[in-house]
Order: sequence, then structure tokens, then C-alpha cells
Amino acid sequence: MEKGDGKNMERKPIKLDIETYPEAVADYMKDSVLYDSSCSPQARVVFIDKDDGYFLKEAAEGTLETEALMARYMYSLKLSEEVLYYDSSHGKDYLLSRKIQGEDCTHPDYLSEPERLCDTIASLLRKLHETDGRGCPVQDRTMAYGETVKRGFDKSSYEPDLFKGIWEFDSFADAKRAAEEGLLLLKREVLLHGDYCLPNIILNHWEFSGYIDLGCGGIGDRHIDVAWGIWTLNYNLGTLKYTNRFLDVYGRDVIEPEKLRMIAAMEMIGG
Repeated sequence: MEKGDGKNMERKPIKLDIETYPEAVADYMKDSVLYDSSCSPQARVVFIDKDDGYFLKEAAEGTLETEALMARYMYSLKLSEEVLYYDSSHGKDYLLSRKIQGEDCTHPDYLSEPERLCDTIASLLRKLHETDGRGCPVQDRTMAYGETVKRGFDKSSYEPDLFKGIWEFDSFADAKRAAEEGLLLLKREVLLHGDYCLPNIILNHWEFSGYIDLGCGGIGDRHIDVAWGIWTLNYNLGTLKYTNRFLDVYGRDVIEPEKLRMIAAMEMIGG
């Protein structure tokens, strides 16, 4: 659902004509080395190596508005980066933010201690979900999420192996049935990240530093973030062995196992 692919943001030197960018953005790009840090085909991410660092995301017009709103809100809670600029120009959105100090959770230092990493991101997620989200600018992520799932009912985005080994279905029809049942059970209950994957969680020497890529965030059903937390450990660590540990640390008291399976079906279908 326009989420990242679980890979870290590799930085490759890039040359850009900064005169084609909005003046407020170009001012930050002047006299600095630029790197392409993109990890999704939906947006280009440029790292501006100046001062303590900046990230510039550019995408189709209107597509970064929610991310800008959520990042500003999460920054007010000391959970994300400071947004310095957001606007549209010549058919594109531009979102400029300060770099959060630290490294994302795909850094080798974190991956080398998988148990600690699992426990850290599970604890952080439970803490996020217990944060008061009454001031959140996206009060109904559930509705938008459901609309995206329904668009996938034509099978155009179906990824049957997305949760391979964790939650699987015999056919698209079975997955669609589970997704339809799950849509009726979705709640607006907690503050979501929306794309809770290791590259989107920044730690500074194991201390939480902030979240990035918040375009799918808002008030919604906790099981969406939990499912992606399980997925990212499987994908980035290459093993299913931390699934139960993640759930134990997060807290099974609020988890409905069958709903997790339904969320997996929705994600396979919604793409």
C-alpha cells in the first residue's frame, strides 16, 4: 500500500540541476554533496550532506501531503524529524526534513543482535500504540486503508508470498474472503506508524531517535503495525524464529491472532 520494501536507504552520489527545484529547497542544496537514497519507486529521496544532514523527498503532486502532516504531528510528540518545507511545484510534491540522528534498524550494528533488535522494536511499537493520538491530523486511517484493500479485489496487486511461512492462503479467493471478513473488524484504536519496518525506525546507539516515512500513519487498527513488525523481522533477518518473541514482548493481551491473519490477507491483496 505504497509502503517501502524493507531495504535500507543506500546513498549513491547524484548530480541534480538545483535550479529546477523550489527556491526554498534549492537553498539547502547549494554547496553540498547530494546522494540518492530512494528505496521506493513512488518517490525519489535525496540526502543533502550539509550541516547535520537533510532529506528531500519528491513525488507526484499531492502524494506527500499526508506524510508532511503526520511528520509534523509526530515531531510535536518528539517521535519524528522536523519538517522544514512542504509544497507542490510543477506537478511535484517536495518534502524537506532534517536528518534524524542515528541509523535505521537495518544497520549491521543492530542486525548483529537480532534478539535485542526484536525486543527493541516490539517495545517501541507498544509504546507508540499507547501514545495519546487525539491531536493526530489523520483520525481515520482505517477508512483509507479499507479503500486501498478493496481496490485490490480485482487481483491486480496480489502478492501471495508476502507473508510466506507466517500467514498463507490456498488461493486468491481464500485471501479475499479473509480480507472481506477482516475489513468489518478494523478499529480506530491507536496511533499507527502505518509502515512499521526496520528502515523506518531510527536508533542512536540503541536509543530511540525517531520514525520516518509516515505517509500511511494515523489512527487505525494496531494489528496493521504488528503484522508489519513481524514481516520486517522475517524479511530483514531472513528467519521466522522471532515472530513469537515479537508478539510476547509487544504483549499478546491486546492481540487477536485471527485478525493478524486477516490483515496479512488485506496486505497481500492491497499491494
